Amino acid sequence: MSQQQKHRIDRDACTAVIIDVQERLLPHIDEHDRMLANLTRLVAGFQALNIPMVVSEQYTKGLGLTVPVLRTELGESYAPLEKMSFSCLDDEALSERLSGEHTLIVTGIETHVCVQQTVLDALDAGRHVVVVADCVSSRDIRDRDTALARMRQAGAVITSYEAILFELCRVSGTAEFKTISSIVK
Repeated sequence: MSQQQKHRIDRDACTAVIIDVQERLLPHIDEHDRMLANLTRLVAGFQALNIPMVVSEQYTKGLGLTVPVLRTELGESYAPLEKMSFSCLDDEALSERLSGEHTLIVTGIETHVCVQQTVLDALDAGRHVVVVADCVSSRDIRDRDTALARMRQAGAVITSYEAILFELCRVSGTAEFKTISSIVK
């Protein structure tokens, strides 16, 4: 971590990345209902805090679109970019869309493939990366756990959806805090 690197996440300098939470893939993911419920709450919190979000979709012809509940929650923020590469940063349009912001808050599936490769590429590019552990998963939980360990070892911050929302909120007693509190209950 560089000397200028802050440990707290600055909401004015971050972008959320939602990777490949698609109709034909999600049903095969370990604890997919729980992960999707957490991710839906996280997206609602990002909306309340005005955090920009980028959505990727891997090979939509085969894997379908982002699941309906997330498309609904994303509303106007749902403007997916289709990719064929596993890493979002190997895709020109996604890489361009994710440039400029220092911190990437990463969620999605599968943890050991597209999430991990995106995170490792971002870290190699000198970016600060936060992975929301309860908003990522894989078909096999061992793959998810191994990928989370590797990403942590490489320098990614691993956190939970509730922790990141309150960190981005920073103070209690505001309208945003009340919204975040109602989302996580």
